[in-house]
Amino acid sequence: MLLAIGLAVAGLIEDLFARSQELGWLGLVLAILATVSVVVIGVREAIGLLRLSTMERLHQRAADIILSDNRIDGRALVRDLIALTRSMPRLARARASLEGHLVDIIDGTDLVRLAERELMTPLDQEARGLVGAAAKRVSIVTAVSSRASIDMLFVLGTALGLVRRLSLLYGARPGALGLFRLMRLAVSHLAMTGGLAASDSLLQQMLGHGIAAKLSARLGEGLLNGLLTARLGLAAIDVIRPLPFAVLSRPTLTDLMSDAVRGGESPH
Repeated sequence: MLLAIGLAVAGLIEDLFARSQELGWLGLVLAILATVSVVVIGVREAIGLLRLSTMERLHQRAADIILSDNRIDGRALVRDLIALTRSMPRLARARASLEGHLVDIIDGTDLVRLAERELMTPLDQEARGLVGAAAKRVSIVTAVSSRASIDMLFVLGTALGLVRRLSLLYGARPGALGLFRLMRLAVSHLAMTGGLAASDSLLQQMLGHGIAAKLSARLGEGLLNGLLTARLGLAAIDVIRPLPFAVLSRPTLTDLMSDAVRGGESPH
């Protein structure tokens, strides 16, 4: 396919030179710019996929260290996490605290738990704010919108934007291919976990949706779309987070509802 495209472009440039020298040079410059752009985009996508793979390996390594309690592997993991978060100024104090405890803590499991507590706490709080805000926007827009096509586009765009912001928050920085891979992983994770955690009250959620539906069909649809968006965001956190939930509690819909009631959102 690339050979065919190259021959077609070469033929086009030859035709342009046959018509005019100026057109030929213009076509050649544009072809060079297009080639450089494709190479740059390809390199960026490859770097994004590699970084995403690194996050997945960190997650798996942390889970293995929690089981094996290997001190050497634990220290190596913490150093990799510190390197991963170097570009996050808000975690400077947490990184300094971790570096100070690398020699003091002997157990690998304790190192992973300390790293989760120090590095993931502020990120998890901000992630909860992002998911809650996205779910609220989806609920409001789909409740007042009168066109199903607009609802679908808005929900899809919000979901993609939410997953991208969560990935940037945790340090993944995916490209377009990485973003779609993250979406696929989040949807797969949501399907594998049944969509609803046992700790959340499904009965209360559906009861609330039923009452809203009686008050207004559009309000019921908006609430349901907001719940689904929140579920996707929570699944994306599980997929994107470089450490498994070992010490900190996994955020739930109840937490998001409590944040919404208080009106407090993490800065983002």
